[in-house]
Amino acid sequence: MASLGDEVVAGVGLNAAEVRARVDSGLVNTLPSHASRSIGEILRANVLTRFNAILGGLLVVVAVVGPVQDGLFGVVLVLNATIGVVQELRAKVALDRLAVLSAPVAHLLRDGSVADRPVGEVVVDDVLDLRPGDEVVADAVLVSSASIQVDESLLTGESLPVDKRAGDEVLSGSVVVSGTGRSRVVRVGADAYAQRLQLAAKRFAVASSQLQQGTNTILRVISWVIAPVAALLVTSQLVRSHVGWEQALRGSVAGVGAMVPEGLVLLTTLAFAIGALRLARRRVLVQSLPAIEGLARVDVVCLDKTGTLTMPGMTLERVVSLAGDAHDALGAIAAADVAPNATMAAIGRGCPSPPGWRPVASVPFSSARKWSAVEFEEQGSWILGAPDVLFDGARAGALPEAARVAGGGRRRRVLALARSCGPLAGTELPGDLVAAGLVELSERLRPEAGETVGYLLGQGVAVKVISGDDPETVAETARLAGVPVTGDPFDARRLPEEQAALAALVAGTSVFGRVHPEQKKVIVEALQALGHVVAMTGDGVNDVPALKQADVGIAMGTGSQASRAVANIVLLDSAFSAVPPILAEGRRVIANIERVANLFVTKTVYAALLALVVGVLAVPYPFYPRQLTVVSSLTIGIPGFVLALAPGAPRAKPDFLRRVLQFTAPAGAGVAVATLAVYTIARGPQHASTHASSMAAAVALFAVAIFVLAMLARPLRPLRLGLVLAMGGGGVVAMLVPISRRVFSFSVPPASLLATVVTVAAPVMVILLAALWRQSRPVHGSR
Repeated sequence: MASLGDEVVAGVGLNAAEVRARVDSGLVNTLPSHASRSIGEILRANVLTRFNAILGGLLVVVAVVGPVQDGLFGVVLVLNATIGVVQELRAKVALDRLAVLSAPVAHLLRDGSVADRPVGEVVVDDVLDLRPGDEVVADAVLVSSASIQVDESLLTGESLPVDKRAGDEVLSGSVVVSGTGRSRVVRVGADAYAQRLQLAAKRFAVASSQLQQGTNTILRVISWVIAPVAALLVTSQLVRSHVGWEQALRGSVAGVGAMVPEGLVLLTTLAFAIGALRLARRRVLVQSLPAIEGLARVDVVCLDKTGTLTMPGMTLERVVSLAGDAHDALGAIAAADVAPNATMAAIGRGCPSPPGWRPVASVPFSSARKWSAVEFEEQGSWILGAPDVLFDGARAGALPEAARVAGGGRRRRVLALARSCGPLAGTELPGDLVAAGLVELSERLRPEAGETVGYLLGQGVAVKVISGDDPETVAETARLAGVPVTGDPFDARRLPEEQAALAALVAGTSVFGRVHPEQKKVIVEALQALGHVVAMTGDGVNDVPALKQADVGIAMGTGSQASRAVANIVLLDSAFSAVPPILAEGRRVIANIERVANLFVTKTVYAALLALVVGVLAVPYPFYPRQLTVVSSLTIGIPGFVLALAPGAPRAKPDFLRRVLQFTAPAGAGVAVATLAVYTIARGPQHASTHASSMAAAVALFAVAIFVLAMLARPLRPLRLGLVLAMGGGGVVAMLVPISRRVFSFSVPPASLLATVVTVAAPVMVILLAALWRQSRPVHGSR
């Protein structure tokens, strides 16, 4: 289908018939959804796994040799997969609903009027009405421009805004930072520049999550270990152990199956999914699940003042006229702004537009320039901006009054109004500025700001306020919100370029004013270079570079489309009070995943050692699959599921893999040593029967594994103590209840063997307690 010319679409846009024709031709902006995994991906991730394949193969062996109760681990396998799928689907539904509320819209000119439409409805030749804060949703060519500037840093890495004129191309993924314009769409969907970049980037995507990397390393090592150990065990059981082939195969199934950490991936995924679901119930959209891990590690939060500490919107308090009546000029400037920000909207509400003021040129407001200007046909050029930007030392006549108003102990923003007799010369300030007035605007502190800041400080999280406003005004707002103002409030126009000086400055200063958008990013980078994990909150297009650079970007739901698009997390209700639950949820998820990893990897370690030693000694494997299923369910599976969802945790620390290995290697070795020692003593000096020896070994394994569980569950407050006691009681019941003894082939060992268990297990527990006390230290605040 041939594209329409600019002259056709510039005035009225496409009509309904033209839109339908393009949709039928496939020229529509179909974009992939990234809010959550697809149903197919969820099913594959929970069902088609390497470990499920191993257990499925073992289940086939059990089906051949019997009895059926040895296939009990198959029930656990199905339950694991079912729970994982159901919970992820629940999280997906909640996240997808929230994603719709946060999804960007396109301002489309159709049939002569502008209306907001989902970006997925944009078609080739549509006319986009571009405004400050908009993300360009498809590749387009400008057909008109009113001093429009776009930020292409997300595409090209170029930090400075780029001026665009009619005829220039604007690429999808770029952001309008100032000015307005209209553009005709030329490429949509997968053909658009941003989508082509994204598809190319997928080929080189590298996991940056410590948790993902650590878990993948654990699973990879386990996969390498299982193959040779399984081969040794199967060979020894079939060839050298002198037992029947059915028992040899059952012992092999038990030994190999026990090495598989079947619930590790499930419970890790489940913890993330339920964490996202809990946040969704608070109207918090998690756009990237790994961001939950970042939340757990955050130790510095950078807050944008306007819209985060303060309520959206502003109020015009007063206008101070310095030369004539400034109200008319302010009303005319506000009326000339086709895309007013909160400041200009407040001025427009307080200063009616006067008759006879006809604008002929304008310079839109920019966060980098910190001023805007309008040239009128008869009244000259008028400039509105920060007083200390418009007037230097030689022309600072208005500054004393501005400083006095700004320092009046209230949350105020002061702007200077200046006049020039000459025409505007692009984005350069006229040289003949004359102070014409001062504008005082006020902001309201969010009611929850003080409590939220207090929580962050109490959790050991440093708070820094970064704003484009006057440093003293920012500092006053920060003090009222409870932020400790360390060092002098810093004017970012003097931000040092030398890295050592910059590092010292950001470490010792908590309030920054007059910060340009790129400088917000520089401050975040400097904090990260000092080893901090940084969260950044913001709502404006000027926050986009810093939101993208931060370890966790948190955008307000009422903020610009661009800020919501790049943020990891979106507060749909724009409630600053949601930040503490977000941080707490991240910490809870990571701490619980570490506990779960400790449980499952401990099991893999002791199972591998048991299989290795049994294979080398060529003795019968001591357990049936059904027996290990009961033991692992009571000491690993059920408590792992409960602990994966437990509340409360301190800030997460790095080196996840090192800490897991430091705990699981000695813990798994301790369980294996106790089990093998009891089994060997029972078979040797005590000349017990094979079944009695196995039962004694099972009691030793269960007792030490329960002890390891108790160490990981600390602090043993009522709920957790109850969990440990219930699991221990379950093992006792399994040994004593007749039906359980019959189904699982359990029996109580003779008193002499129980004494052996105590003699061996007690010192092992003491050694483990001494060796692992610090690694398994309690999580404060947990219940």
